[in-house]
Amino acid sequence: MNRPQLLILAASLAFGGVAHAAAPATHAHAKQAVAIDASNPFAKPSTLPFQYPAFDKVKDAHFVPAFNAGMAEHLAEIEAIANNPKAPTFENTIVAMEKSGKLLGRVSTYFFGVKGANTNPEMDKIATEMSPKLAAHSDAIFLNAKLYERIKALYDKRDALKLGKEEKYLLERYNTDFVRSGVKLSAADKEKLKAINGETAKLQNKFTQNVLKEINTSVLIVDTREELAGMSEAQINAAAAAAKSRGHEGKYAIVMVNTTGQPSLSVLTNRSVRERLSKLALERGSNGGEYDNRELVRQLAKLRAEKAVLLGYENFAAYQLEDRTAKTTTAVNGLLAELAKPAVTNARREAADIQKMIDAEKGNFQVSAADWDHYTDKVRAERYAFDQNQLKPYFELDNVLTKGVFFAANKLYGLSFKERRDLPVYHEDVRVFDVFDANGKQLAIFIADMYARPSKRGGAWANAYVAQSKLMGTRPVISNNLNIPKPPKGEPTLLTYDEVRTAFHEFGHALHGMFSDVTYPRFSGTSVPRDFVEYPSQVNEMWMDHPLVLANYARHYQTGAAMPKELLDKVIAADKFNQGMKTTENVAASLLDQRWHQLKPSEIPADVLAFEAAALKEAGVDFAPVPPRYRTTYFSHVFSGGYSAGYYSYLWSEKLDADTVEWFKENGGLLRKNGDHFRKTLLSRGGSQDAMEMFRNFRGRDPKIEPLLERRGLVGVSN
Repeated sequence: MNRPQLLILAASLAFGGVAHAAAPATHAHAKQAVAIDASNPFAKPSTLPFQYPAFDKVKDAHFVPAFNAGMAEHLAEIEAIANNPKAPTFENTIVAMEKSGKLLGRVSTYFFGVKGANTNPEMDKIATEMSPKLAAHSDAIFLNAKLYERIKALYDKRDALKLGKEEKYLLERYNTDFVRSGVKLSAADKEKLKAINGETAKLQNKFTQNVLKEINTSVLIVDTREELAGMSEAQINAAAAAAKSRGHEGKYAIVMVNTTGQPSLSVLTNRSVRERLSKLALERGSNGGEYDNRELVRQLAKLRAEKAVLLGYENFAAYQLEDRTAKTTTAVNGLLAELAKPAVTNARREAADIQKMIDAEKGNFQVSAADWDHYTDKVRAERYAFDQNQLKPYFELDNVLTKGVFFAANKLYGLSFKERRDLPVYHEDVRVFDVFDANGKQLAIFIADMYARPSKRGGAWANAYVAQSKLMGTRPVISNNLNIPKPPKGEPTLLTYDEVRTAFHEFGHALHGMFSDVTYPRFSGTSVPRDFVEYPSQVNEMWMDHPLVLANYARHYQTGAAMPKELLDKVIAADKFNQGMKTTENVAASLLDQRWHQLKPSEIPADVLAFEAAALKEAGVDFAPVPPRYRTTYFSHVFSGGYSAGYYSYLWSEKLDADTVEWFKENGGLLRKNGDHFRKTLLSRGGSQDAMEMFRNFRGRDPKIEPLLERRGLVGVSN
């Protein structure tokens, strides 16, 4: 098991709560012989096709024994490598490390995959127990000086070893991973780092648990059906059912999502209800009480800043960015500054258009965040003679997935899909598909988990239950997870335009995992820099409105009629509409992330919300009608580990994406030869090459920012 895998485990722990435990005690425990019962499903690899997880056999009681045995086994393997009396070789050191930790890998990928999608109180408790243990386990390996001596000896003579390109890059990455983990620190500083890592793991988990619990408890209760005017009959019925399930029978509950914006804001005509909903969303994590995250934010920011200084960096952002394609805070700050002013200028113009609509209706109020989505739809309807609700009847979920997402993958890459119902699943809503390559050989297994549920974390994501590796003889089992509201029984699942985009986006991640064709687990699938990983998934979004693809899936759920061309033309014409708002909310969130993580330990503010307000004002994105996509106190992406100092990645990757879309257009679009080129030069390579080298191999040059500016409607916008 390698450093990225362990980092993924640490990030995954953020899906539950943790309690702190002393790291040294964990080391001592882990070195003891810990047996695992042969009846435990994790004792051996799954015997199902592609080592597909035995979801029907695993019980909560299996996790802790498997974790403890897995850590002990892994450390024993590492000790054997570090103390090998033979001189270090690539095989007995690097390959041996790649092969180590199989049991821990099995239980970890299963536990955190299912925990994100369908958690329960016992799994939360287990995450609490395991968080500091896994943090200490990682430190026990990557702060092991004796082990690093072997890696360093190989690294210093790497040019003389006559290694293959992937092997040489793997050796270089191992050296980098150990150095960045602190292996060169003094013994005293290593102990400081262990304490920081353990406490950080604890707080990250607590933060995300708070966010999830507050989402599930802070629903907006509405007394009357009339107050939900604008909602469809199905949405109102779902709100009634949600209220009943929460003990408010006869009333209505609007369930929250984790972003600042809430889907219901676009349809609710009652401004008072919109204001209450928007206020509830914006104030999450800062209301006092059990789920208040302000002190957690301060502590996390301080711990991360202290870690960066300990490792020799000016701040945590500098530490994180050094190992990403952006490389420096200067580069990231420059991108955000380049986008911020024109984006806000566009957002203010959009606000002026909305205000005109409000005034024409004699609204007698100024546009606020509670009004934006509702009136944006009205302005769009007036300007382009359509609104988003006209689209939904054409976006039925099964059609979108099988006749849209899968169809595009067939045309571009030659893939085919066959649903199977004989494999176990962790929830009745989950669907499973065999994926076949163009030559008819099975490539992967795909798991589609599309519906929201209280036990599921917010957002959308992809994860690998089994990652491809020639060394390990494994082939991919990849999952996509969305949070589409499930309609009442018997009702069709009709998607919004944004939900369709998300389905294509997440399948882009799935393709990255399925097409992986690397030798070493360290490089499998999406094991690329954080600011590169969103790039292939963003590229896959381009096929959602391709005429051939759209004609195949966008059919009325009742009549089967294709979406009228005039409606499609209006969708395309409105593509840049509201881009000022969309860019501003994204840039604002990215700027907050950078401001928090570019602080020194002595600069951590006492007042979290005051710091947030000042940071937005200083950057020129303090435009109240368009708040950040995530405010600090519910910004799980960055305060739960995975995207810390990295939320800019979506915009950074989009620069590559927009330029790649231009390449596809220049070369004929949805053609197999184009898909094959993208797959060969980039998607199949995982992290086995420098990320920007892969881009240049695909594109033939470095990326240009002009296509992104054009897409975002920022070309020629005055600052």
